[in-house]
Amino acid sequence: MGCAPARTAGEGGHPSLARRRILFDQRTMGRSRPAAAPLSLPGGGVPVAVPLQPGVAAAAPPGRRRVARVDRSAPSRANIAVPFHRASIGGEELRAIRRVLRSGWLTSGPETERFEAEFAAAVSARHAVAVNSGTAALHLALAALEIGPGDEVIVPTMSFAADAEVVLRLGARPVLADCDPRTLNLTAEAAAAVLTRRTRAILPVHYAGLPCEMTALRRLARRHGLAVVEDAAHAFPARHEGRPIGSAGQVVAFSFYASKNLTTGEGGMVTTPHLRLARRMRLLRLHGLSTSAWQRRECGSGYDIILPGYKYNLGDVAAAMGRAQLAKAARLHAARERLARRYQRALARLPELELPPFVAAPDHAWHLYVIQLRLERLRCGRDQFAAALRRRGVESSVHYRPLHMHSFYRRAFGYRPADFPRALAASRRILSLPFYAGLRASEARRVIAAVAETCAEFRR
Repeated sequence: MGCAPARTAGEGGHPSLARRRILFDQRTMGRSRPAAAPLSLPGGGVPVAVPLQPGVAAAAPPGRRRVARVDRSAPSRANIAVPFHRASIGGEELRAIRRVLRSGWLTSGPETERFEAEFAAAVSARHAVAVNSGTAALHLALAALEIGPGDEVIVPTMSFAADAEVVLRLGARPVLADCDPRTLNLTAEAAAAVLTRRTRAILPVHYAGLPCEMTALRRLARRHGLAVVEDAAHAFPARHEGRPIGSAGQVVAFSFYASKNLTTGEGGMVTTPHLRLARRMRLLRLHGLSTSAWQRRECGSGYDIILPGYKYNLGDVAAAMGRAQLAKAARLHAARERLARRYQRALARLPELELPPFVAAPDHAWHLYVIQLRLERLRCGRDQFAAALRRRGVESSVHYRPLHMHSFYRRAFGYRPADFPRALAASRRILSLPFYAGLRASEARRVIAAVAETCAEFRR
């Protein structure tokens, strides 16, 4: 496949976009293989991230002796009093799962259909398609829109791996964009700065559960004839301008991963007002088959393979758990907002912290509570601060290390840390505190005390 001329900064693109396009074309597009094949690393192979256990050093490069080094100073898991996450699972979910197990039908069937209908009603969507992960939801959405080789999709750099990798899996190119320094969301201005004549879609992420400014992003998309696929992995059950996330967008992808506001362990959902897109995603999620196993059982029919698809269907066991979670979603959301208010009141007195913008429910899903450290007021970095919290029995996390700072995106696209200064600055300061509906009052007090003590320990 030939390379189209790169759009330069003078044509409205990002100053270094042409350089990145040339790097990507040289390393990937010139190879003789199907256009939509998985992107390979230099030297072959597909990148695989292998998480390390806390306190265990990375293995040595190939050809060197591998020695696992254990950091004995790292607090053990047994010393953690407040975990970063604990799922809000109870008797309702256990009874729902037990009901499905007793039915004898475990894969996609009546429970999945009911879950789709109930979720669609909850977010005021015309169509909802259940899948087995949020990543699958994003992949199906872009595939249904026929994103493919030669296309570009604008993706926020302040996001998780899934948003860019699903673009790559379709043979298209993710073009990264900077974030708002306060909300950490993608803005229309940042998206416009990297838009080119190859751009086909924008993929905004509702970071931490606070919706992006979708009116401005949709206006930009309409002006340039672009699709908009919303990553709402954090955003159930938030609203934007009075409407539930999932009701107004062209295609909206949700995640039901273990730590999400609504969980099925693993799972996801895609909503859309367009029947054509819903039908195509239903086909693609299960091998392109004209009928599911449940439909064939009920009707005694066979099936036809209409187009090549994927194995992305959600089973009835997970769907039953999702229905139980959906039934108590309002109660769980209210608990999250109360915790956000408690953190805001208690932590506002610490000058070393910048707190997230407080937006009352229902306009914020409150999936994460992310503080930003004012490092100029501290004698430590973010990682030292997190380690000090851990010594005090409190886990924390980082959402996220920006995509352009990861080795794959540096190699494949030539990105440099300074290319997105707002995301770079935030990445050094952000820290996610334990935040979930089941966090007990005593645990919240311990988190607040640990943060205050750590600020005092490192205060300048």
